[in-house]
Amino acid sequence: MNQPTDATRFARIRGRLEAISISAGPAAWAFEFLLFGFKQGWACLFGGLMLALLLATHLFYPSGAFLHRYDFLTLAALSIQAAMLGFRLESWDEAKVIFAFHLIGTIMELFKTHAGSWIYPEASLLHVGPVPLFSGFMYAAVGSYIARIWRIFDFRFLHYPPVWATMLLAGAIYVNFFAHHWLPDIRLALFAAAVLLFGRTWIIFTPWRAPRRMPLLFGFFLVALFIWFAENIGTFANAWTYPDQRHGWQMVSVAKLGSWYMLIIISFVLVSRIHNGGAKSSDQIAHLI
Repeated sequence: MNQPTDATRFARIRGRLEAISISAGPAAWAFEFLLFGFKQGWACLFGGLMLALLLATHLFYPSGAFLHRYDFLTLAALSIQAAMLGFRLESWDEAKVIFAFHLIGTIMELFKTHAGSWIYPEASLLHVGPVPLFSGFMYAAVGSYIARIWRIFDFRFLHYPPVWATMLLAGAIYVNFFAHHWLPDIRLALFAAAVLLFGRTWIIFTPWRAPRRMPLLFGFFLVALFIWFAENIGTFANAWTYPDQRHGWQMVSVAKLGSWYMLIIISFVLVSRIHNGGAKSSDQIAHLI
């Protein structure tokens, strides 16, 4: 498999792994499963490193250090980004996605912390208002994952809704994240709209040789579930705190899954614009199934 000259190191490694020849049967199934996990792990690399830093600094960061823990996390996130670009582990297009999500996430953080939805209990110098700058990288990790996984698994779709409708839904979800503090929360209506738009949509992805597929709405749920698990680790690490956790850590409410589900839809739609609208028509990919 020929790789473009500007391919990242991972693209070249992936190409070599995908070129491995194994006869059909249990060995091939096992290899495909392992390759699927390897690709998922690579797509999660930035988010995984950030989560590991949150936990490690919570457990081991010295209390009397001259640099605040939150500031260390910000500088570490920037260093990870620089290293990934320098060692060609990430493309510049992926870095642009991370920057865009960092900006969108920081705006939301400023509003939500002002509204008292959650707080950052530790001090920092690198912050905007009450929001430490590392927080935007947590949103960026979501956008980075979706942008990478889209390309790595060569996403295609069946019965993808009109792009204008997906953009309208994403905009309404984003506005509701702010507006529900003053106006009625229309989250249930937005869930219904998501089912109406994406209920017939299947995502076609290729872990190795054969294309696989699943309902797109189920894919959204799986990603939201893993983010919810990550959020529990983040709050345990005291990176941020919800009002019901001020007197001691407890698991994040399962109801937060709904918020993450909505955020995944926003993230997915935004990344789809990078991929020229994000969908191939059913007749264009009929050969895949």
